[in-house]
Amino acid sequence: MKALDVQPPAAMQEEEINMFSDAVNRFFERHVTQEVSEQWRKQHHCDRDIWTKAGEAGLLCTMMPEEYGGSGGDIRHEVVIIEQLFRHDANGMGITLQNAILAPYILMHGTEDQKQRWLPKLASGEYIGAIAMTEPGAGSDLAGVRTTAKKDGDSYIINGQKTFISNGSQANLICVVTKTDTKAGNKGVSLMMVETDKVDGFRRGRILDKIGCEAADTSELFFEDVRVPAENMLGGVEGKGFSQLMAELPKERLIIALQSIYAIDEALATTIEYTKDRKVFGQSVMDFQNTQFKLAECKTLGTVTAVFVYHCLDLLLQGKLDNKMSAMAKLYASEAQGKIIDECLQLFGGYGYINEYPIARLYRDARGQRIWGGTSEIMKVLIARSL
Repeated sequence: MKALDVQPPAAMQEEEINMFSDAVNRFFERHVTQEVSEQWRKQHHCDRDIWTKAGEAGLLCTMMPEEYGGSGGDIRHEVVIIEQLFRHDANGMGITLQNAILAPYILMHGTEDQKQRWLPKLASGEYIGAIAMTEPGAGSDLAGVRTTAKKDGDSYIINGQKTFISNGSQANLICVVTKTDTKAGNKGVSLMMVETDKVDGFRRGRILDKIGCEAADTSELFFEDVRVPAENMLGGVEGKGFSQLMAELPKERLIIALQSIYAIDEALATTIEYTKDRKVFGQSVMDFQNTQFKLAECKTLGTVTAVFVYHCLDLLLQGKLDNKMSAMAKLYASEAQGKIIDECLQLFGGYGYINEYPIARLYRDARGQRIWGGTSEIMKVLIARSL
């Protein structure tokens, strides 16, 4: 880390992980320049060819076994990629969604045929993946999903609408949260895998114009009598979707917490540098006691946050991370991110409000962290259940 001086778990400091970090750093240095990042923000999605390059470099599906086209790594390799995405302003590429969320769904819950069909294509970059959960009328409450998948012979027919879908405009393999039994609540939820290039009735809506994370492709999706083979149901059994989603949530929420601490570190580093260089009233901004006190508070809060998040990462590596701890990590880290980056922007004065300064981007991007992956309010509900 640049500013927080917090050491990750010992398992993250092994030589092989450090070598992988160097390789990922070189990849993003070569392929994602500042000009590329700015272009991604303007067009609201990354360029398609970066996925193929990432596949060739072994950065896709790093946790997947080699027999399925992956690298045979583990969550540590994904943590490295998450950090390097922040270091190189490359978060517009939804690689973490593909690697650490979608591919594990298939590995953990898919049939052998499904693993053989889809994982190698995700690993090569031939397929870009997405998960279509949220609907205009259903966000955190998955039981409220209205998209249906009705059995028709040896197929299912999908009808519904999804929104806020990461990788949505480019994805050609989408895990769609559907209701196969509209009267069964959570037990009626099933995950249907849709290969968009092989179906009729699938339509992409607009790429949504967000206040932050502009380079990230977030889209609307429409399913109108989309017929998919019955063997495209993840796991092959109806009604397993809710439990499949819940099984992966602790890791997904920890990923958001990790993103928060890397953003905090970037914000502090750029703010410390700016306040040392910027002169006002004949001295640097850093020379003022108020600046020193504010940054001392921010560094303390950021350090405490990073220590806790890394503790949770260590639990995950041991297979001990539960819903309660992951919810606390996501809640605490995303709230700390918002507070710290707001304080940092204030120290830039008017320049903090100018988009050419990285702190402005970090400020915009921070707000969503308290929403996606479960809002802060939902995290509090989950934590309260453990009391």
